[in-house]
Amino acid sequence: MKTKTIAFAALFAAFTAVGAFIKIPIPYIPFTLQILSVYLAGALLGPKLGSLSQLCYVLIGLAGLPVFAEGGGPSYIFKPTFGYLIGFVLGAYANGWFIQKFHLKSVYSIFLANLSTLLIVYFIGCTWLYGAMKWMVEKPLSLHDTLLFGFIFPVPGDLIIAFISAVIIYKLETRVKNTWMKGAA
Repeated sequence: MKTKTIAFAALFAAFTAVGAFIKIPIPYIPFTLQILSVYLAGALLGPKLGSLSQLCYVLIGLAGLPVFAEGGGPSYIFKPTFGYLIGFVLGAYANGWFIQKFHLKSVYSIFLANLSTLLIVYFIGCTWLYGAMKWMVEKPLSLHDTLLFGFIFPVPGDLIIAFISAVIIYKLETRVKNTWMKGAA
């Protein structure tokens, strides 16, 4: 990897960490701005580097730095919200893949790619939430409550962020590809 490539992955990992600290507490799943970094990483860095940035973020948090919304460390795997972090890695890849594969250029099409990312993050996050509450925390949530707290409550804000990031990506994509990524692998 080139130095510039590593720097971009680190930059978006840092953006995700900053987004973790901008949060609105709601039951079980705090609403944060982390998803904005996931959309931007996938779209602007591409699928591989975008997902690498999110993987770096997750690994840094698991190594002990308190970069997650509720701290950090290896025990974070047992938190009900850890599935959303796994979803960030796969979601950034999917977002970058959709945008590159289908040459998405309009705000609307980029927004649809962001929605696919959001669905991936929520699917993995809600699945983990359900399992963690049942088997790790031993305070099982019903499927209804899992969807309510893990999807319905936080999704309106994430939909707004998906649209805002689609506009940002639309405005920045050409500029970023031509300026920032010259020489990046």
